[in-house]
Amino acid sequence: MSDAPAIATRALTRRFGGLTAVRDVSIECRMAEVHAVIGPNGAGKSTLVNMLCGDLLPSAGAVELAGVDVTGAPAHRMSRLGVGRSYQKTNVFLPFTALENCRIAAQSRLASSMRFVRPAAANRTVNAAAERALAAAGLEGREGTPVAALSHGEQRQVEIAMVLATGPRVLLLDEPLAGMGAEESARIVTLLRRLARDHAILLVEHDMDAVFAVATRLTVMVDGAVLESGAPEAIRASRAVREAYLGAEETALE
Repeated sequence: MSDAPAIATRALTRRFGGLTAVRDVSIECRMAEVHAVIGPNGAGKSTLVNMLCGDLLPSAGAVELAGVDVTGAPAHRMSRLGVGRSYQKTNVFLPFTALENCRIAAQSRLASSMRFVRPAAANRTVNAAAERALAAAGLEGREGTPVAALSHGEQRQVEIAMVLATGPRVLLLDEPLAGMGAEESARIVTLLRRLARDHAILLVEHDMDAVFAVATRLTVMVDGAVLESGAPEAIRASRAVREAYLGAEETALE
C-alpha cells in the first residue's frame, strides 16, 4: 500500500502483570514526518517505542510497517526491515573512533557480517556507508576522533549516525536531546529537520521547545493511553493537554 504510514500501531497494548503500561494506542508516522510522542514520566512512551522496535512483545494490538503486519517481530528483524532506534542513554563504544562505531553498525547489513578473518577496515562498502552516515549526522571531520573525546551532543550524533548506517526508513529516537544545553539542542533539532526529508521519525522527547520546533504531529500520552493527537497548533491550544500533562497554570505552550 503506497499510501500506508511508514509505521503504525493499532490498539497496541502492553501489560506487566496487573499493570497496563500501554493501553489501546493507535498512532501513525509517515515518511517526511516528525511525530513526537510526549507525556509525563510513566506515561508509557518508552514502552511504546520498545514494542515498535521489537524489544518488547505487545500483549494485544498490532504494529504495521508500510501497511504490513509485523506484530511480534524481534528487534533484529525490525532492524532488517528498516526500523532504526536510539535509546535514552547514549549507547556507543567510547574507546572507538566515530568511524569505527559506525562501521560496526554498517557491518550488520553484510551477508558476511559473521566472517571475522577479513579486516573490517578493508571493506570499502562498509567504510563508505559509515562515512555517509557520519556526514548525514553532521560529523564531518570527526571520523577519527575517539568517541570518549567528543562532547555529549556529538556522542548523541554518533549514535544517530550508527542508526543511519543500517539504512533505516523509520527512526525511533528516545529522548535524543536529554542532558543537552541550548546550543547542542539547536544542533540536534536542525539535524532532525534534515533527516525528516528522507525518513519517518517518531520522537520521544521532554524538551518542549525542541518538540514544537521540529514536530509536524504530536501525540500526548497519559497513564498509558493517548490523550490527544494532532497538529502542534491543536496540541498547543488544548486545555486537556495543559491540565493533564503540563498543569492548569502551565505557560510553556503559550
